[in-house]
Amino acid sequence: MNAKMKKRMIAVSGVIIIVLILVLAFVGGNTAATTMSIAEAAENPQAGQKVQVSGNVVQDSFATSDDVLTFKIYDPDGDPGTQLEVRYDGAASSTFGNDVTAICTGKINEAGVLECSELVTKCPSKYENADNALTVAQLLGYGESVYSKVVKVAGPIAPGTLTAAGQGDRFVIVDAESGETMPVIFEGALSDEVSDGSKVVLTGSLGADGKFTATDVALEG
Repeated sequence: MNAKMKKRMIAVSGVIIIVLILVLAFVGGNTAATTMSIAEAAENPQAGQKVQVSGNVVQDSFATSDDVLTFKIYDPDGDPGTQLEVRYDGAASSTFGNDVTAICTGKINEAGVLECSELVTKCPSKYENADNALTVAQLLGYGESVYSKVVKVAGPIAPGTLTAAGQGDRFVIVDAESGETMPVIFEGALSDEVSDGSKVVLTGSLGADGKFTATDVALEG
């Protein structure tokens, strides 16, 4: 082998080594997250390491400021007093709400807060018969005589109105016949099957402001 060929092989080998180093560095920086319980994350936060922690959202613990969502999660099968604070720099899905199961992936900072880069929410599907439910037009027709009284109302969700909890009105339902609409306030968890146009059955009460505060939301079934 002549000197020219040797130099070429050394150069090619050097390029291959550099590529391998870059690939290993990339893979090392994107390793799978370590799954931890909330108790483990609280006791041994492993600051700087990528972890995945699952738990239910603590009642009314969430807030959004400058497009950053903060909330706390707890283990429904463990000590409810052991909680982990989560910070998510991203938009929450419409399924996010009180007591929804949140799967949070990210790194825990030195303050013990999980800086979440990936957030997945899950809520079991819930169905309810709408036979005894009022329509939007029927409910609004009763006026102040039904204010603050617990009733059941059903109707489809108006397209483009579905939002995440903590964003104001959660969605608007429509009367299929009259076209009358009614804003709905709900801070709980919604099934990921709930979407624009879904027919839902609500339990709650109508306020003087014309908004319906729901305590339960189920898919019509």
